[in-house]
Amino acid sequence: MNQTDSQRINAFIARWLNSEGSEEANAKPFLTELCAALGVDAPPPKGTPSSEVYCFEKAIKAYSTKGQSQKKADFYKEGFFLIEAKQGSITSSKGHGKRGTKSYRDAMQGAFNQARQYIQLLDAPTKPPFLITCDIGSHFEIWEGFSGEYGSYGARQRFNLADLAQPEVFDRFVKIFTDPQALNPEKERAKVTREVATKLAELSRWLEAQGHSAEETANFLMRCIFTMFAEDVELLKDKVFTKMLKERWIPQPEIFKPEIEELWRVMNTGGNLFGLGKILQFNGSFFENATAITLPKEQLDILLEAAEKGWENVEPAIFGTLLERALGKKERSRLGAHYTPRSYVERLVRPVVMEPLRQEWDEVELELKRLLEPEPGKEEPTDNQRKKAEQEIRAFLDKLRTIKILDPACGTGNFLYVALDLLKGLEQEVQTRLVDVAGTVQLNVLDQINPSQFLGIEINPRAAAIAELVIWIGYLQWYFKRFGNAEPPEPVLQAFGNIECRDAVLAYDGTEPDVDPKTGQVRTRWGGCKMKHPVTGEEVPDPTDQVVIYKYLNARAAEWPEADYVVSNPPFVGNRDMRELFGDGYTETLRQKYPEVPETVDYVMYWWHKSAVLLEQKMLKCFGLITTNSLRQIRQRKIIEIHQKKKNGTQLFFAIPDHPWDSEGAAVRISMTGGQNINEKILRHCNLGTVVGEEKASTPEDEAERIQVEWKNVGFIFSDLSAGVDISSATPLKAQAKLCCPGVKPYGSGFLVSVDELHYFPERENILIKPYMNGRDLTQISRNTHIVDCYGLSLEEIQINYPTIYQWILDKVYPERMVERDQKIKDKWWIFERPRPDLRAAIDKLNRYIGTVQTSKHRGTSKNTKSDVSS
Repeated sequence: MNQTDSQRINAFIARWLNSEGSEEANAKPFLTELCAALGVDAPPPKGTPSSEVYCFEKAIKAYSTKGQSQKKADFYKEGFFLIEAKQGSITSSKGHGKRGTKSYRDAMQGAFNQARQYIQLLDAPTKPPFLITCDIGSHFEIWEGFSGEYGSYGARQRFNLADLAQPEVFDRFVKIFTDPQALNPEKERAKVTREVATKLAELSRWLEAQGHSAEETANFLMRCIFTMFAEDVELLKDKVFTKMLKERWIPQPEIFKPEIEELWRVMNTGGNLFGLGKILQFNGSFFENATAITLPKEQLDILLEAAEKGWENVEPAIFGTLLERALGKKERSRLGAHYTPRSYVERLVRPVVMEPLRQEWDEVELELKRLLEPEPGKEEPTDNQRKKAEQEIRAFLDKLRTIKILDPACGTGNFLYVALDLLKGLEQEVQTRLVDVAGTVQLNVLDQINPSQFLGIEINPRAAAIAELVIWIGYLQWYFKRFGNAEPPEPVLQAFGNIECRDAVLAYDGTEPDVDPKTGQVRTRWGGCKMKHPVTGEEVPDPTDQVVIYKYLNARAAEWPEADYVVSNPPFVGNRDMRELFGDGYTETLRQKYPEVPETVDYVMYWWHKSAVLLEQKMLKCFGLITTNSLRQIRQRKIIEIHQKKKNGTQLFFAIPDHPWDSEGAAVRISMTGGQNINEKILRHCNLGTVVGEEKASTPEDEAERIQVEWKNVGFIFSDLSAGVDISSATPLKAQAKLCCPGVKPYGSGFLVSVDELHYFPERENILIKPYMNGRDLTQISRNTHIVDCYGLSLEEIQINYPTIYQWILDKVYPERMVERDQKIKDKWWIFERPRPDLRAAIDKLNRYIGTVQTSKHRGTSKNTKSDVSS
């Protein structure tokens, strides 16, 4: 804001301050002169091409039982803002009422409701990020909606007309008119968070190189992190951490370890330190028995760079993910490459948690309107009316403070933080409404939404610790937003024990090696390591690499803590990968303890099943889960069908079948589903979302901004996440019998032969080497691979007539097959597990046939479809 800007805006304020009169007469001149005062372009003349996206009196079509009508929004700029103007008065009830009266307040709230309705009716690709109402000559009320949600009337920010003379307010209005995304907090906070995580990764890399364990490194850096955050929000006064780094620790690195340990000791108990005055008691689990690591000057310089970042602006929704990668050796290379943007998480949390609560709050608002209606002959409600209205609001606040939200695969706490942040936002709106009704009120911080309401289960100890840190950072950010620099109650961090470190689906008292009752030998399986063959030099399975198979003692289905809502992103582990990742013992035990869950489903579906069971037992209000988009496949959706068909079953009220996501740094496609009890008294509308637009961008949050989801209100969402006609329940036509067959299933990568390995086989043996394609080869880029096919031959025939192939399968296939429990796989180890004789006979005399993948989304054939092909 320069001197010219200041002169223009001050002249504008002087001209319009405390104006009265007619809205119709004043609105357009006021808004036109506002553009000039801000130094931004006014709308073009009506009739020009761009006047439809930036104009006064924006025409909006509305529909009702009486037919189509046309509304007009006062001021609109597509992708920027929608402004609805009103005109209050100081001296009379003319226009929209005398300022400060009930009728005036109702008019201003009505302006918000009107503007929000206009936005819903807009025929535009995206909603404007700012909804604004104004009383001409008095003030502006602004709602941010970068996520597409503006909240209720209480979510407003108020700026008096005279506030425009303040440089930061002036600049904010200029950006609303010219570059609203510059005000998007997600983008700025994501930028700061990436910078912070990069510095922590440098330090973590050095600590590991010095031989410090992953646990020691993680605990040390997380204490540093919270200390840096604490000083930036003034929980630690006078920038004590940064000050000590500059003045004492960098000049004298040898005193860093003892002095920071002393700082953390005092933070744990509270007290005085280094003559710096009082230090609050933090307690919790972060600073108990805290130890530090000696750092040289170069690493203390890196710590200082991290400390000088704006920690109060860190985005907890992605901070946990980036911190875990910064601390993890394998994940560090993906540090800034990709992560799940906050808006993706909100896409699940809002419909599952926030929409039902907002619906309840809207009902409270209607009741408030009834309670506050002045008695005949009076302009204002009585004290008794206000008291009753206040009781209604406080009752809703009490309800918000008892809600429990569970993430039974919480990772680093992103879902729990977003739920906390959105709930705190609603709480603030309700508190603002309480002040509107009751005037100045005393709010006890101890009776507000706090971290104890956000429950998590996480099997990774490091991730569980990060989740607790993330939730506390998010909570304290809200505390200081609400209460300024007022000191929070001590201890600042309370050990609620709300994040449990354990398995979320299988509980057990211990493990022991599984012994084969016939042989008395401990059962083992191949561990996956390979070795060079002593003769050929080729990579073959190492038969000495054996992993013990364990028995799980007193195994049982795990129990979850009581909660109202479940939101989660469980592990993406495929059905076929469970044995390799978790072991045979765990996989078999899990399936035994969940006999109602089909063995064909992926690991994530155990979370889906448990959530549905709790819902049907009336122990949950609803749940929302992220799964791989293979959820729609027959083998996965069986579990959904089971619960949909129950008398007291689960109804899908929300689904997005195919949406981009991030899984441990890799871009994947997922499905979102939300379930509620089908016998709920008030069933929500079923909303089915389709991603109709997505573009690549330089950052994840920019990509998220370009995702366009088209929503349809449908009567019922089927198990394959479709609506309309339930195609998934169609009966196969008998006329199609034997027209389709699954492809061969080798069961063993040892059968595969790459193009570079074809020369290994003599030409006369090539008759058993055939081109091979799986589903990915068909749908994406073919590997041009081949396969050894010994179907129809005995082991002796192969050994005599095809000695090279015999040696190949003996080295590469035999070790894999021998560690399997299925005796059939062991007995015929040189033959594919599923050689498909019917398929071979059917295509033997055909010149061509059609190959399609089993996971194809659109195919009008029977359920038995071909996935792998060899010819």
